Amino acid sequence: MQILPPETDFALRRRPAPASEAGLARSDAAAFMIGDADPAAALAQLPHAALWQSLYRKSGRTAAAPLLVTRLPNARHTLAAVGFVSTGASAFERLTLAGRLMREIVKPGVASLQCHAAALDATASAAALEALASAAMVHAVPMPQRKSKPTPAPNLRTIDVHGGRTADLELAAATAAGNHLARWLTTLPPNELDCVAYRRALAQLARREGWSFRFYDERALERLGAGAFLAVTRANAHRGAGIARLTYKPRGKRVRRRIGLVGKGICFDTGGINLKSHKGMYLMHGDMQGSAVAVGALLALAHSGSPLEIDCWLALTENQIGPRAYRPQEVVQAMNGVTIQVVHSDAEGRMVLADTLALAARARPGLLLDFATLTGACVNAITDRYSGAFTNRPDLQGVLQEAGRASGERVWCFPMDEDFDAELDSRIADVLQCAVESKGDHILAARFLGRFVPEDLPWAHMDLAASERKGGLAHVPTEFTGFGVRFATQLLRDGALLDRLQATMEPRK
Repeated sequence: MQILPPETDFALRRRPAPASEAGLARSDAAAFMIGDADPAAALAQLPHAALWQSLYRKSGRTAAAPLLVTRLPNARHTLAAVGFVSTGASAFERLTLAGRLMREIVKPGVASLQCHAAALDATASAAALEALASAAMVHAVPMPQRKSKPTPAPNLRTIDVHGGRTADLELAAATAAGNHLARWLTTLPPNELDCVAYRRALAQLARREGWSFRFYDERALERLGAGAFLAVTRANAHRGAGIARLTYKPRGKRVRRRIGLVGKGICFDTGGINLKSHKGMYLMHGDMQGSAVAVGALLALAHSGSPLEIDCWLALTENQIGPRAYRPQEVVQAMNGVTIQVVHSDAEGRMVLADTLALAARARPGLLLDFATLTGACVNAITDRYSGAFTNRPDLQGVLQEAGRASGERVWCFPMDEDFDAELDSRIADVLQCAVESKGDHILAARFLGRFVPEDLPWAHMDLAASERKGGLAHVPTEFTGFGVRFATQLLRDGALLDRLQATMEPRK
């Protein structure tokens, strides 16, 4: 049983040569992203220009340029697609267009692909080529299949990117690998990816990548006083739950900062005593996507040669129903001494994250960043096209939203004002787990989690509303999107953003 995805064996190559008819005849497929200011003139710059201009005229479109797809008149019958993009397009728009192009041309039997940009300035051209390469890699990798007659998988072997000397293809490849890991793990059925299998796979990944690995099992968590986490694990038939810690240390580089990534890893969520409906439970094997995104981001950052030391903390358990399941009105004590009055057993994510954040904070990172499929309220607020961001540093909000814009994984920052805490007041404990009735559960969940992060530690919480979307999102074609890997990589690798981030990491005096 393969828990980790197979390592991809295709080559991503930078080619200086411009597009030519002879060059295109050497590839199975080609994708062009060209400027939309003057579509006819832009098409004139492409090989087989007359063919493209004819297709454009036949499309009957003059204002909004269409997607053009055809077989080129060469011996190989190269499958080619052209998409039009504005110079000022957002990263999300570029990725979305690149995804549309790859859906047309990355097919079984396509082993070689060329990516081209035309009629764009140098900056826009580099961005377009990065989007095309990213989309190609996302479409080229296999996903778990358990069919007796598997659907043929893409067999793309080479991706040649022509031009775009400033396009960061190495970062694109690293990010695509992290996204693939996140989507693969999330897609696995729950009888394969339980806590035990997940822990073993993470240990295997750490050995392969040269990271350190430690697992805090239930006995260790009991000694640490992790009462919130252990309340959720009580009903598990197995005793495989715990918190995994993976640590990446850059080799031969001065460590700028230590960063803590935290992920919610509920391998299956029944809702517990407050049992979910059959529709609500159907995709709850994906409730561990926060952990998958965190470890996917770790992989992307490590492969890109990040100068940051990164701890990745993953809360691995299930939320099962049984005689020992935790119940409403129970009072439990978290690792940092905060007592919690349980309100709803299906708010288990914030329970396991409470102790995981408290444990991660003990390592004193410069920044804590957690990922979780935490609330339906966040989806109701911003749909499944964005994810919600929350932080205990107001000056960090702009940095988070800029990372979302630049990465194409858009986030929206929500308020974190103290007066929300009134809805979490408990008569017998320090805090209610959630409100019995509330119009802003995503905000209350973030305020609750903030109780387990020291005030002097910068922290951001990502509620992954866009982690699951039918038809995918942007360049990602699968229902589980791996949203957050590109965002985190952008946030922690972009020099300008990192400088702004650095200022927020200075201890409060």
